[in-house]
Amino acid sequence: MTSDRGARYIAVEGPIGVGKTALARRLATEFGSELILEGVDDNRFLGKFYEDPARYALHAQLFFLLERYRQQQRIDHEALRAKGAVADYLFAKDAIFAGVTLQEEELVLYRQVYQLLDAQIPKPDLVIYLEARPEVLIERIKKRGREFERAIDEDYLVRLTEAFRSFFHHYSEAPLLVINSSDIDFVEVGGDLVDLIKEIRGMKQGVQHYIPLGSR
Repeated sequence: MTSDRGARYIAVEGPIGVGKTALARRLATEFGSELILEGVDDNRFLGKFYEDPARYALHAQLFFLLERYRQQQRIDHEALRAKGAVADYLFAKDAIFAGVTLQEEELVLYRQVYQLLDAQIPKPDLVIYLEARPEVLIERIKKRGREFERAIDEDYLVRLTEAFRSFFHHYSEAPLLVINSSDIDFVEVGGDLVDLIKEIRGMKQGVQHYIPLGSR
């Protein structure tokens, strides 16, 4: 699974505002890998969902699901084997969001579609799960200033954070590195990133909980 560069295919995951994309960019540069970014801004239903969740949740989830599936299908497997890839999402994230946002009947329909698509996409060699306190997520969301995220409230983030924690507590499809990023910054603090790179290079099977030096 690992080489002197690290994992072949790394997926970085976690709730909104936790820092997935920033970390994925740094890791892709470090390992010389292809960078795969989800197109959050392309979902025309997302802003409507934050304003009226009950009406637009299924629209937003199905749009995300199909777009992520198309993106995963376009991954060049030869390039993946040659230089690896780092993605700022795990395909399963869509099902985590769906479990929080959809009504029961909608969720039954959604899961039928999800299971058909999930069976056809490549699985990562390593998943990095970033978690942070909801108040930290709120602050980071405000800092990046996306217009469509202004309507996100802390109650929604609390439920979403718990859904992610529950999902990864039972996750076993790939080696898993769990990081609490509430008090560290992989972008601004070089030492935090250097320590993480070492951890990734030495990552084996199973689950590891990483406590960065900056959080001790």
